[in-house]
Amino acid sequence: MRRTVLSLGNFDGVHLGHQALLRTCRRHAEAAGAGVDVVAVTFDPPPVRVLRPDAEPLRIDTLQDRVRRLRHAGADRVEVLVPTPELLAEEAEGFIAGLVGRFHPVAIVEGPDFRFGRGRRGDLALLAALGRDAGFEAVRLDRTHARLASGESVAVSSSRIRALVAEGRVADAACCLGRPLERVARVVRGEQRGRTIGFPTLNLDPADLDGCVLPAEGVYAARVAVSGDTQRRDLPAAVSIGTKPTFDGTVLTVEAHLIGFSGDLYGAQVRVGFVRCLRAQRRYEGVDALRVALAADVEAAAEILAERPLEATPR
Repeated sequence: MRRTVLSLGNFDGVHLGHQALLRTCRRHAEAAGAGVDVVAVTFDPPPVRVLRPDAEPLRIDTLQDRVRRLRHAGADRVEVLVPTPELLAEEAEGFIAGLVGRFHPVAIVEGPDFRFGRGRRGDLALLAALGRDAGFEAVRLDRTHARLASGESVAVSSSRIRALVAEGRVADAACCLGRPLERVARVVRGEQRGRTIGFPTLNLDPADLDGCVLPAEGVYAARVAVSGDTQRRDLPAAVSIGTKPTFDGTVLTVEAHLIGFSGDLYGAQVRVGFVRCLRAQRRYEGVDALRVALAADVEAAAEILAERPLEATPR
């Protein structure tokens, strides 16, 4: 029987708070002796999709990225639970009993807002009481704070990150994530208008972005990596998110102009890391004015990306 230290949650974004949970799990696993695994237990889809589908938030990460980030943050194993109606109907005591029987925890590490069981009745006090009977320690970790670019200190949460991204504050979102927000998608053929005015772009497949939170409409400095291409892992880019108002567009698109790059990447999968917002979208009076604005965007993005990357400051 292999013992574990557990942490349970949606872990959307695997932000600084989630990373702190897993570091604490690791310390408890090492203190418990050899052969104790750190296990992150997450859900897919999120339970809210079953309980209140109209309230499901846009996701920060795909499940594939979430699992990868959890392992990178210190989990030896990542277990994905499917939140069936039967699982969500379990009383708090039965839910924990099931985890104990499956994972044999010596400790369960959670943040202050942790809730479990039917109707979210279980809290940390109940978890501690159940732990005394079942032989595991319930460990409470205080909220993690991050310092934003403005100097403001905020409590880190997935909902806060979604709000920051939706406002276009990608540099502040990176402070809470501990890395830039990333979106992954295939490159598809667009209208090819950009190349006619000197700024060819990669058009990201909207199907791959469905359900993901996107930055507000605007232009962003970003770094682009081409999946499976070790030579193209940190390409500087200016990324436009919007409906192309100068051309009376109505469909939201995400387009990346790779600075100093020429080539065909149709069909390739790319990972776009948003570093900083350059400006909001606006309508220009003609192509010439747009071309001038795009040149300024590219220059500004190149300068920003040449700087030292923004670092998060947890405390």
